[in-house]
Amino acid sequence: MTPSIILIGPPGAGKSSVGRALAKSMHVDFADTDSLIEKDLGKSVSQIFVDDGEPFFRTNEERICCAAIETFSGVLSLGGGSVLSQAVRDALKGSG
Repeated sequence: MTPSIILIGPPGAGKSSVGRALAKSMHVDFADTDSLIEKDLGKSVSQIFVDDGEPFFRTNEERICCAAIETFSGVLSLGGGSVLSQAVRDALKGSG
């Protein structure tokens, strides 16, 4: 199972707004990996950077993004930095 559409871009690019609209029009679910990370770690992305640092964030981002790419069906939004990870790029290549 892979996402129908994957959106990638920097903060403020409109991934979430466009993603929600696409998902609604396609009658599928929408997920944002930043929201999944926040839910998993129990704090905002900005607070994760402050408290734990970028390497910690990127490790968790890679884990959550790869899992979402492999298991989520619908419209998926990834942060622009996620593609810095070879594992995420490989998961994207394998997603079709």
